[in-house]
Amino acid sequence: MATDWLGSIVSINCGESLGVYQGRVSAVDQVSQTISLTRPFHNGVKCLVPEVTFRAGDITELKILEIPGPGDSRQCGDLQQTEMGIPGVGCQVGPSQNGTGKVLKKPISSSAPQNIPRRTDMKNQDVIISPQQQCSKSYMDRHVETLTQSKGFRRRHNSWSSSSRHPNQVTPKKSGLKNGQMKSKDDECFGDDIDEIPDTDFDFEGNLALFDKAAVFEEIETYERRSGTRSRGTPNEKPARYRHDENILESEPIVYRRIVVPQNANKEFCTDSGLVVPSVSYELHKKLLSVAEKHGLTLERRLEMTGVCASQMALSLLGGPNRLNPKNVHQRPTVALLCGPHVKGAQGISCGRHLSNHDVHVILFLPNFVKMLESITNELNLFSKTQGQQVSSVKDLPDTPVDLVINCLDCHENAFLRDQPWYKAVVDWANQNRAPVLSIDPPINEMEQGIDAKWSLALGLPLPLGERAGRVYLCDIGIPQKVFQEVGINYHSPFGCKFVIPLHST
Repeated sequence: MATDWLGSIVSINCGESLGVYQGRVSAVDQVSQTISLTRPFHNGVKCLVPEVTFRAGDITELKILEIPGPGDSRQCGDLQQTEMGIPGVGCQVGPSQNGTGKVLKKPISSSAPQNIPRRTDMKNQDVIISPQQQCSKSYMDRHVETLTQSKGFRRRHNSWSSSSRHPNQVTPKKSGLKNGQMKSKDDECFGDDIDEIPDTDFDFEGNLALFDKAAVFEEIETYERRSGTRSRGTPNEKPARYRHDENILESEPIVYRRIVVPQNANKEFCTDSGLVVPSVSYELHKKLLSVAEKHGLTLERRLEMTGVCASQMALSLLGGPNRLNPKNVHQRPTVALLCGPHVKGAQGISCGRHLSNHDVHVILFLPNFVKMLESITNELNLFSKTQGQQVSSVKDLPDTPVDLVINCLDCHENAFLRDQPWYKAVVDWANQNRAPVLSIDPPINEMEQGIDAKWSLALGLPLPLGERAGRVYLCDIGIPQKVFQEVGINYHSPFGCKFVIPLHST
Protein backbone atom coordinates (compact mmCIF):
# COMPACT_ATOMS: atom_id res chain seq x y z
CA MET A 1 0.00 0.00 0.00
CA ALA A 2 1.07 3.59 -0.54
CA THR A 3 0.68 4.27 3.18
CA ASP A 4 3.55 1.85 3.86
CA TRP A 5 5.98 4.36 2.34
CA LEU A 6 4.83 7.35 4.40
CA GLY A 7 7.66 8.59 6.58
CA SER A 8 10.37 7.18 4.31
CA ILE A 9 13.29 9.41 3.42
CA VAL A 10 13.62 9.58 -0.37
CA SER A 11 15.68 11.39 -2.99
CA ILE A 12 13.86 12.61 -6.10
CA ASN A 13 15.86 13.61 -9.21
CA CYS A 14 13.92 16.03 -11.42
CA GLY A 15 16.57 16.42 -14.10
CA GLU A 16 19.18 19.08 -14.74
CA SER A 17 16.72 21.99 -14.80
CA LEU A 18 15.27 21.49 -11.29
CA GLY A 19 17.88 19.36 -9.60
CA VAL A 20 17.51 16.88 -6.73
CA TYR A 21 15.13 17.07 -3.77
CA GLN A 22 15.37 15.08 -0.52
CA GLY A 23 12.83 14.79 2.25
CA ARG A 24 10.38 12.61 4.14
CA VAL A 25 7.31 11.30 2.29
CA SER A 26 4.23 12.96 3.75
CA ALA A 27 1.56 12.09 1.18
CA VAL A 28 1.09 9.88 -1.88
CA ASP A 29 -1.94 10.42 -4.12
CA GLN A 30 -2.68 7.61 -6.57
CA VAL A 31 -5.47 9.50 -8.29
CA SER A 32 -3.53 12.68 -9.11
CA GLN A 33 -0.24 10.79 -9.36
CA THR A 34 1.59 13.08 -6.91
CA ILE A 35 3.99 12.61 -4.04
CA SER A 36 4.65 15.18 -1.30
CA LEU A 37 7.80 15.67 0.77
CA THR A 38 7.97 17.47 4.08
CA ARG A 39 11.00 19.41 5.33
CA PRO A 40 12.48 19.27 1.80
CA PHE A 41 16.08 19.95 0.80
CA HIS A 42 16.88 21.18 -2.71
CA ASN A 43 20.38 20.31 -3.92
CA GLY A 44 21.52 20.04 -0.32
CA VAL A 45 20.00 23.37 0.78
CA LYS A 46 16.92 23.46 2.98
CA CYS A 47 13.88 24.81 1.16
CA LEU A 48 11.95 27.80 2.46
CA VAL A 49 8.58 26.06 2.04
CA PRO A 50 7.64 23.31 4.51
CA GLU A 51 6.35 20.94 1.85
CA VAL A 52 6.73 20.33 -1.89
CA THR A 53 4.63 18.22 -4.21
CA PHE A 54 5.84 16.43 -7.34
CA ARG A 55 3.95 15.05 -10.28
CA ALA A 56 4.88 11.58 -11.45
CA GLY A 57 5.56 12.70 -15.01
CA ASP A 58 8.30 15.08 -13.88
CA ILE A 59 10.32 12.61 -11.80
CA THR A 60 13.40 11.27 -13.55
CA GLU A 61 14.68 9.05 -10.73
CA LEU A 62 13.41 8.16 -7.25
CA LYS A 63 15.65 6.62 -4.58
CA ILE A 64 14.56 5.38 -1.17
CA LEU A 65 17.21 6.37 1.33
CA GLU A 66 15.61 5.07 4.52
CA ILE A 67 12.44 3.12 5.28
CA PRO A 68 10.89 3.71 8.74
CA GLY A 69 10.61 0.77 11.12
CA PRO A 70 7.41 -0.69 12.57
CA GLY A 71 7.44 1.72 15.46
CA ASP A 72 8.09 4.89 13.52
CA SER A 73 5.36 7.45 13.25
CA ARG A 74 3.66 7.81 9.91
CA GLN A 75 1.77 10.98 10.67
CA CYS A 76 3.44 13.62 8.52
CA GLY A 77 0.84 16.22 7.93
CA ASP A 78 -2.45 15.49 6.23
CA LEU A 79 -1.74 12.03 4.78
CA GLN A 80 -3.55 10.73 1.78
CA GLN A 81 -4.80 7.16 2.38
CA THR A 82 -4.26 6.14 -1.22
CA GLU A 83 -1.95 3.77 -2.93
CA MET A 84 1.39 4.99 -4.24
CA GLY A 85 1.55 5.91 -7.93
CA ILE A 86 4.48 5.03 -10.11
CA PRO A 87 6.53 8.08 -11.27
CA GLY A 88 7.36 8.79 -14.89
CA VAL A 89 10.07 10.92 -16.48
CA GLY A 90 10.48 14.65 -17.18
CA CYS A 91 10.38 17.60 -14.85
CA GLN A 92 8.66 20.96 -14.68
CA VAL A 93 8.24 23.04 -11.54
CA GLY A 94 5.96 25.96 -10.86
CA PRO A 95 4.20 27.61 -7.94
CA SER A 96 0.91 26.16 -6.82
CA GLN A 97 -2.35 27.96 -7.26
CA ASN A 98 -2.82 28.55 -3.54
CA GLY A 99 0.53 30.38 -3.36
CA THR A 100 2.18 27.93 -0.98
CA GLY A 101 5.20 27.50 -3.27
CA LYS A 102 4.66 23.77 -3.84
CA VAL A 103 6.27 22.07 -6.80
CA LEU A 104 3.60 20.94 -9.22
CA LYS A 105 4.18 17.99 -11.50
CA LYS A 106 2.33 17.10 -14.67
CA PRO A 107 1.69 13.38 -14.98
CA ILE A 108 2.59 11.79 -18.27
CA SER A 109 1.57 8.20 -17.81
CA SER A 110 -0.37 6.21 -15.26
CA SER A 111 -0.12 2.63 -14.12
CA ALA A 112 -1.92 0.21 -11.85
CA PRO A 113 -1.33 0.63 -8.12
CA GLN A 114 1.45 -1.47 -6.73
CA ASN A 115 1.65 -2.99 -3.28
CA ILE A 116 5.15 -2.25 -2.05
CA PRO A 117 5.68 -3.71 1.45
CA ARG A 118 7.70 -2.04 4.09
CA ARG A 119 11.23 -3.07 4.82
CA THR A 120 11.21 -5.74 7.53
CA ASP A 121 14.92 -6.24 8.09
CA MET A 122 16.67 -3.03 9.13
CA LYS A 123 19.96 -4.82 9.60
CA ASN A 124 20.32 -6.03 6.04
CA GLN A 125 18.31 -3.14 4.56
CA ASP A 126 16.87 -5.27 1.75
CA VAL A 127 13.64 -4.48 0.00
CA ILE A 128 11.28 -7.46 -0.39
CA ILE A 129 9.03 -7.28 -3.41
CA SER A 130 5.84 -9.27 -3.20
CA PRO A 131 4.67 -11.57 -6.00
CA GLN A 132 2.02 -8.97 -6.78
CA GLN A 133 4.85 -6.63 -7.79
CA GLN A 134 6.76 -9.02 -10.06
CA CYS A 135 4.97 -7.69 -13.14
CA SER A 136 6.33 -4.22 -12.35
CA LYS A 137 9.91 -5.31 -11.59
CA SER A 138 11.31 -3.76 -14.76
CA TYR A 139 9.65 -0.51 -13.86
CA MET A 140 11.01 -0.58 -10.33
CA ASP A 141 14.51 -1.23 -11.68
CA ARG A 142 14.32 2.01 -13.62
CA HIS A 143 12.74 4.31 -11.04
CA VAL A 144 13.25 2.94 -7.50
CA GLU A 145 16.63 2.02 -6.09
CA THR A 146 17.16 1.51 -2.41
CA LEU A 147 20.30 2.64 -0.68
CA THR A 148 21.18 0.59 2.39
CA GLN A 149 23.73 3.00 3.80
CA SER A 150 23.95 6.75 3.72
CA LYS A 151 27.66 7.19 2.94
CA GLY A 152 27.11 7.70 -0.74
CA PHE A 153 24.14 9.97 -0.11
CA ARG A 154 26.07 12.07 2.40
CA ARG A 155 28.99 12.30 -0.03
CA ARG A 156 26.73 13.49 -2.84
CA HIS A 157 24.82 15.96 -0.72
CA ASN A 158 27.20 17.34 1.82
CA SER A 159 24.58 19.81 2.91
CA TRP A 160 23.04 16.98 4.92
CA SER A 161 25.56 17.56 7.67
CA SER A 162 25.01 17.73 11.36
CA SER A 163 24.82 21.50 11.27
CA SER A 164 21.96 21.62 8.77
CA ARG A 165 20.08 18.42 9.67
CA HIS A 166 16.83 18.68 11.52
CA PRO A 167 16.98 17.45 15.15
CA ASN A 168 14.27 14.84 14.52
CA GLN A 169 15.73 13.68 11.25
CA VAL A 170 16.94 10.11 11.04
CA THR A 171 20.50 9.70 9.82
CA PRO A 172 20.83 6.92 7.26
CA LYS A 173 23.45 4.30 7.87
CA LYS A 174 26.48 3.47 5.75
CA SER A 175 26.35 1.01 2.94
CA GLY A 176 29.09 -0.83 1.15
CA LEU A 177 27.08 -0.99 -2.06
CA LYS A 178 28.39 0.99 -5.00
CA ASN A 179 26.74 1.51 -8.35
CA GLY A 180 28.30 3.21 -11.38
CA GLN A 181 25.15 5.28 -12.01
CA MET A 182 24.99 6.37 -8.40
CA LYS A 183 28.68 7.10 -8.09
CA SER A 184 29.36 10.73 -7.29
CA LYS A 185 31.63 12.96 -9.27
CA ASP A 186 34.15 12.98 -6.46
CA ASP A 187 34.34 9.19 -6.53
CA GLU A 188 34.76 9.21 -10.29
CA CYS A 189 37.66 11.64 -10.02
CA PHE A 190 39.35 10.68 -6.75
CA GLY A 191 37.89 7.25 -5.95
CA ASP A 192 40.65 5.07 -7.44
CA ASP A 193 42.71 2.96 -5.15
CA ILE A 194 46.22 4.24 -4.47
CA ASP A 195 47.63 0.75 -4.95
CA GLU A 196 46.43 0.76 -8.56
CA ILE A 197 48.62 3.78 -9.53
CA PRO A 198 51.66 2.53 -11.53
CA ASP A 199 55.08 3.19 -10.11
CA THR A 200 56.90 3.49 -13.43
CA ASP A 201 56.79 6.66 -15.54
CA PHE A 202 55.11 6.66 -18.92
CA ASP A 203 57.59 6.13 -21.77
CA PHE A 204 56.66 8.95 -24.13
CA GLU A 205 59.65 8.44 -26.41
CA GLY A 206 59.06 4.72 -26.73
CA ASN A 207 55.39 5.13 -27.54
CA LEU A 208 56.13 7.88 -30.03
CA ALA A 209 58.56 5.60 -31.82
CA LEU A 210 55.70 3.17 -32.41
CA PHE A 211 53.95 5.77 -34.59
CA ASP A 212 55.05 5.49 -38.23
CA LYS A 213 54.46 9.05 -39.39
CA ALA A 214 55.67 8.52 -42.95
CA ALA A 215 53.39 5.52 -43.44
CA VAL A 216 50.37 7.43 -42.15
CA PHE A 217 50.97 10.39 -44.43
CA GLU A 218 51.56 8.08 -47.38
CA GLU A 219 48.27 6.36 -46.68
CA ILE A 220 46.47 9.73 -46.48
CA GLU A 221 48.07 10.91 -49.71
CA THR A 222 47.14 7.67 -51.50
CA TYR A 223 43.56 7.95 -50.32
CA GLU A 224 43.29 11.56 -51.45
CA ARG A 225 44.73 10.77 -54.85
CA ARG A 226 42.15 8.07 -55.34
CA SER A 227 39.25 10.12 -54.04
CA GLY A 228 40.33 13.35 -55.71
CA THR A 229 40.05 15.38 -52.52
CA ARG A 230 42.49 18.06 -51.57
CA SER A 231 44.78 17.32 -48.71
CA ARG A 232 45.39 19.58 -45.75
CA GLY A 233 48.72 19.75 -44.04
CA THR A 234 50.48 16.89 -45.82
CA PRO A 235 54.28 17.22 -45.89
CA ASN A 236 54.50 17.18 -49.69
CA GLU A 237 51.94 19.93 -50.15
CA LYS A 238 53.39 23.41 -50.60
CA PRO A 239 50.87 26.25 -50.51
CA ALA A 240 51.03 28.73 -53.33
CA ARG A 241 52.83 31.92 -52.42
CA TYR A 242 52.34 35.19 -54.20
CA ARG A 243 54.32 38.38 -54.26
CA HIS A 244 52.79 41.65 -53.16
CA ASP A 245 52.48 42.76 -56.80
CA GLU A 246 50.92 39.53 -58.10
CA ASN A 247 47.21 39.13 -58.64
CA ILE A 248 45.77 35.92 -57.21
CA LEU A 249 42.55 36.32 -59.20
CA GLU A 250 42.33 35.02 -62.71
CA SER A 251 42.31 37.69 -65.37
CA GLU A 252 42.75 38.01 -69.08
CA PRO A 253 46.04 36.71 -70.49
CA ILE A 254 48.79 39.29 -70.57
CA VAL A 255 49.85 40.61 -73.98
CA TYR A 256 53.54 41.34 -73.65
CA ARG A 257 53.97 42.95 -77.06
CA ARG A 258 51.75 46.01 -76.89
CA ILE A 259 54.06 48.39 -78.78
CA VAL A 260 54.44 47.77 -82.50
CA VAL A 261 56.60 50.02 -84.68
CA PRO A 262 56.12 50.33 -88.47
CA GLN A 263 59.59 49.01 -89.23
CA ASN A 264 61.57 46.12 -87.82
CA ALA A 265 63.37 47.20 -84.70
CA ASN A 266 67.12 46.80 -84.67
CA LYS A 267 67.01 46.08 -80.94
CA GLU A 268 64.33 45.22 -78.42
CA PHE A 269 64.12 45.78 -74.69
CA CYS A 270 61.76 44.52 -72.02
CA THR A 271 60.53 45.94 -68.73
CA ASP A 272 60.55 44.33 -65.30
CA SER A 273 57.00 43.09 -66.01
CA GLY A 274 58.09 41.43 -69.25
CA LEU A 275 56.54 43.98 -71.64
CA VAL A 276 58.45 44.27 -74.90
CA VAL A 277 59.64 47.78 -75.83
CA PRO A 278 61.11 47.97 -79.33
CA SER A 279 63.70 50.54 -80.30
CA VAL A 280 63.11 53.10 -83.06
CA SER A 281 65.43 54.79 -85.48
CA TYR A 282 66.59 58.34 -84.95
CA GLU A 283 64.56 59.53 -87.94
CA LEU A 284 61.32 58.03 -86.55
CA HIS A 285 62.10 59.41 -83.11
CA LYS A 286 62.69 62.87 -84.57
CA LYS A 287 59.41 62.66 -86.50
CA LEU A 288 57.57 61.64 -83.34
CA LEU A 289 58.86 64.69 -81.44
CA SER A 290 58.00 66.98 -84.36
CA VAL A 291 54.40 65.72 -84.54
CA ALA A 292 54.03 66.05 -80.77
CA GLU A 293 55.28 69.64 -80.94
CA LYS A 294 52.78 70.38 -83.69
CA HIS A 295 49.95 69.19 -81.42
CA GLY A 296 51.06 71.39 -78.51
CA LEU A 297 53.84 69.48 -76.76
CA THR A 298 56.25 72.36 -77.20
CA LEU A 299 59.99 72.25 -76.65
CA GLU A 300 59.64 74.05 -73.33
CA ARG A 301 57.21 71.37 -72.05
CA ARG A 302 59.46 68.61 -73.29
CA LEU A 303 62.49 70.17 -71.61
CA GLU A 304 60.60 70.44 -68.33
CA MET A 305 59.42 66.82 -68.41
CA THR A 306 62.89 65.62 -69.30
CA GLY A 307 64.43 67.66 -66.51
CA VAL A 308 61.96 66.33 -63.93
CA CYS A 309 62.43 62.67 -64.95
CA ALA A 310 66.22 62.96 -65.18
CA SER A 311 66.47 64.70 -61.81
CA GLN A 312 64.22 62.08 -60.22
CA MET A 313 66.45 59.32 -61.54
CA ALA A 314 69.56 61.17 -60.40
CA LEU A 315 68.16 61.63 -56.89
CA SER A 316 67.57 57.89 -56.68
CA LEU A 317 71.11 57.19 -57.84
CA LEU A 318 72.46 59.56 -55.20
CA GLY A 319 70.82 57.58 -52.39
CA GLY A 320 67.25 58.77 -52.32
CA PRO A 321 65.72 59.30 -48.86
CA ASN A 322 68.66 57.59 -47.13
CA ARG A 323 71.02 60.31 -48.34
CA LEU A 324 68.78 63.30 -48.87
CA ASN A 325 67.16 64.10 -45.53
CA PRO A 326 67.52 66.94 -43.00
CA LYS A 327 69.75 64.85 -40.73
CA ASN A 328 72.41 64.46 -43.44
CA VAL A 329 73.01 68.11 -44.29
CA HIS A 330 76.76 67.57 -43.80
CA GLN A 331 76.65 64.90 -46.56
CA ARG A 332 75.24 67.08 -49.28
CA PRO A 333 75.87 65.31 -52.63
CA THR A 334 77.78 66.97 -55.48
CA VAL A 335 76.82 66.56 -59.14
CA ALA A 336 78.89 67.73 -62.13
CA LEU A 337 76.61 68.61 -65.04
CA LEU A 338 78.38 68.68 -68.45
CA CYS A 339 76.29 70.42 -71.12
CA GLY A 340 76.88 71.41 -74.75
CA PRO A 341 75.38 74.36 -76.67
CA HIS A 342 72.34 72.47 -78.07
CA VAL A 343 68.92 71.14 -77.07
CA LYS A 344 70.47 68.19 -75.22
CA GLY A 345 72.42 70.70 -73.17
CA ALA A 346 69.19 72.59 -72.38
CA GLN A 347 67.73 69.31 -71.07
CA GLY A 348 70.72 68.93 -68.79
CA ILE A 349 70.37 72.49 -67.46
CA SER A 350 66.69 71.82 -66.64
CA CYS A 351 67.77 68.70 -64.75
CA GLY A 352 70.41 70.68 -62.85
CA ARG A 353 67.81 73.26 -61.77
CA HIS A 354 65.57 70.58 -60.23
CA LEU A 355 68.53 68.92 -58.52
CA SER A 356 69.60 72.22 -57.00
CA ASN A 357 66.06 72.76 -55.73
CA HIS A 358 66.41 69.45 -53.86
CA ASP A 359 69.48 70.62 -51.96
CA VAL A 360 72.05 69.01 -54.28
CA HIS A 361 75.29 70.87 -54.95
CA VAL A 362 75.28 71.25 -58.77
CA ILE A 363 78.28 72.40 -60.80
CA LEU A 364 77.18 73.25 -64.33
CA PHE A 365 79.76 73.27 -67.11
CA LEU A 366 78.74 75.14 -70.29
CA PRO A 367 81.29 76.53 -72.79
CA ASN A 368 81.12 80.19 -73.77
CA PHE A 369 79.53 80.92 -77.11
CA VAL A 370 78.71 84.22 -78.69
CA LYS A 371 75.22 83.16 -79.61
CA MET A 372 73.19 80.64 -77.64
CA LEU A 373 69.92 78.93 -78.43
CA GLU A 374 66.80 80.52 -76.96
CA SER A 375 65.99 77.37 -75.01
CA ILE A 376 69.46 77.39 -73.42
CA THR A 377 69.15 81.08 -72.54
CA ASN A 378 65.78 80.53 -70.85
CA GLU A 379 67.06 77.55 -68.87
CA LEU A 380 70.18 79.44 -67.79
CA ASN A 381 68.07 82.30 -66.50
CA LEU A 382 66.12 79.89 -64.31
CA PHE A 383 69.24 78.05 -63.20
CA SER A 384 70.89 81.29 -62.12
CA LYS A 385 68.12 81.76 -59.54
CA THR A 386 69.20 78.61 -57.71
CA GLN A 387 72.25 77.88 -55.56
CA GLY A 388 73.90 76.00 -58.40
CA GLN A 389 77.35 76.98 -59.70
CA GLN A 390 78.06 77.65 -63.39
CA VAL A 391 81.55 77.34 -64.89
CA SER A 392 82.86 77.60 -68.45
CA SER A 393 86.40 76.25 -67.97
CA VAL A 394 87.57 72.77 -67.17
CA LYS A 395 89.95 74.22 -64.59
CA ASP A 396 86.98 75.31 -62.50
CA LEU A 397 85.66 71.78 -62.22
CA PRO A 398 86.43 70.02 -58.90
CA ASP A 399 89.66 68.06 -58.60
CA THR A 400 88.17 65.54 -56.19
CA PRO A 401 85.68 62.88 -57.31
CA VAL A 402 82.06 63.96 -57.33
CA ASP A 403 79.04 61.82 -56.53
CA LEU A 404 77.61 61.79 -60.05
CA VAL A 405 78.45 63.10 -63.52
CA ILE A 406 75.54 63.89 -65.85
CA ASN A 407 76.66 63.89 -69.48
CA CYS A 408 74.79 66.12 -71.96
CA LEU A 409 77.73 66.99 -74.21
CA ASP A 410 76.80 64.88 -77.23
CA CYS A 411 74.00 65.46 -79.69
CA HIS A 412 72.73 63.54 -82.70
CA GLU A 413 73.60 66.06 -85.42
CA ASN A 414 76.42 68.50 -84.54
CA ALA A 415 79.36 66.06 -84.68
CA PHE A 416 81.90 68.84 -85.24
CA LEU A 417 81.68 69.78 -81.53
CA ARG A 418 83.70 66.68 -80.66
CA ASP A 419 86.73 68.21 -82.34
CA GLN A 420 86.69 71.30 -80.12
CA PRO A 421 89.44 71.60 -77.49
CA TRP A 422 86.96 72.23 -74.65
CA TYR A 423 85.09 69.02 -75.54
CA LYS A 424 88.21 66.89 -75.38
CA ALA A 425 89.30 68.52 -72.13
CA VAL A 426 85.93 67.86 -70.49
CA VAL A 427 85.95 64.23 -71.68
CA ASP A 428 89.41 63.72 -70.19
CA TRP A 429 88.28 65.24 -66.88
CA ALA A 430 85.22 63.02 -66.72
CA ASN A 431 87.21 59.86 -67.44
CA GLN A 432 89.77 60.76 -64.78
CA ASN A 433 87.26 61.74 -62.12
CA ARG A 434 86.14 58.11 -61.76
CA ALA A 435 82.60 59.12 -60.83
CA PRO A 436 79.58 57.19 -62.22
CA VAL A 437 78.12 58.77 -65.35
CA LEU A 438 74.48 59.25 -66.32
CA SER A 439 73.89 60.14 -69.99
CA ILE A 440 70.68 61.90 -71.02
CA ASP A 441 69.42 61.01 -74.51
CA PRO A 442 72.79 59.76 -75.82
CA PRO A 443 73.47 59.38 -79.58
CA ILE A 444 73.31 56.05 -81.39
CA ASN A 445 76.87 55.75 -82.68
CA GLU A 446 79.14 54.44 -79.95
CA MET A 447 82.21 55.95 -81.59
CA GLU A 448 80.73 59.42 -81.08
CA GLN A 449 80.53 58.93 -77.30
CA GLY A 450 83.74 59.99 -75.61
CA ILE A 451 82.51 59.14 -72.07
CA ASP A 452 81.43 55.67 -71.06
CA ALA A 453 78.15 55.82 -69.21
CA LYS A 454 76.91 53.58 -66.43
CA TRP A 455 73.29 54.59 -67.03
CA SER A 456 71.50 56.14 -70.00
CA LEU A 457 68.09 57.78 -70.06
CA ALA A 458 66.02 57.51 -73.27
CA LEU A 459 63.02 59.74 -74.05
CA GLY A 460 59.64 58.34 -75.10
CA LEU A 461 60.98 55.29 -76.98
CA PRO A 462 64.58 54.03 -76.84
CA LEU A 463 67.10 54.25 -79.64
CA PRO A 464 69.18 51.15 -80.50
CA LEU A 465 71.91 52.03 -78.03
CA GLY A 466 75.11 50.03 -77.74
CA GLU A 467 77.03 48.56 -74.83
CA ARG A 468 78.81 51.82 -73.94
CA ALA A 469 75.46 53.35 -73.03
CA GLY A 470 75.32 51.17 -69.92
CA ARG A 471 72.00 50.25 -68.43
CA VAL A 472 69.14 51.88 -70.31
CA TYR A 473 66.23 53.62 -68.62
CA LEU A 474 63.14 55.04 -70.29
CA CYS A 475 61.26 58.16 -69.21
CA ASP A 476 57.77 59.36 -70.11
CA ILE A 477 57.85 62.87 -71.56
CA GLY A 478 54.08 63.11 -71.99
CA ILE A 479 53.54 62.19 -75.66
CA PRO A 480 49.82 61.31 -76.16
CA GLN A 481 48.84 57.91 -77.56
CA LYS A 482 47.22 59.32 -80.68
CA VAL A 483 50.47 61.07 -81.56
CA PHE A 484 52.15 57.66 -81.65
CA GLN A 485 49.36 56.36 -83.88
CA GLU A 486 49.78 59.31 -86.23
CA VAL A 487 53.37 58.34 -86.94
CA GLY A 488 52.39 54.68 -87.40
CA ILE A 489 53.28 53.31 -83.94
CA ASN A 490 50.77 51.11 -82.15
CA TYR A 491 51.50 52.27 -78.61
CA HIS A 492 50.36 51.23 -75.16
CA SER A 493 52.13 52.80 -72.20
CA PRO A 494 54.61 50.46 -70.45
CA PHE A 495 55.23 52.84 -67.53
CA GLY A 496 52.41 51.81 -65.24
CA CYS A 497 52.60 53.94 -62.08
CA LYS A 498 56.09 55.32 -62.78
CA PHE A 499 57.62 57.93 -65.04
CA VAL A 500 61.05 56.28 -65.25
CA ILE A 501 61.42 52.51 -65.75
CA PRO A 502 64.47 50.31 -66.38
CA LEU A 503 64.85 48.42 -69.65
CA HIS A 504 66.59 45.07 -70.14
CA SER A 505 68.18 43.82 -73.33
CA THR A 506 66.48 40.78 -74.84
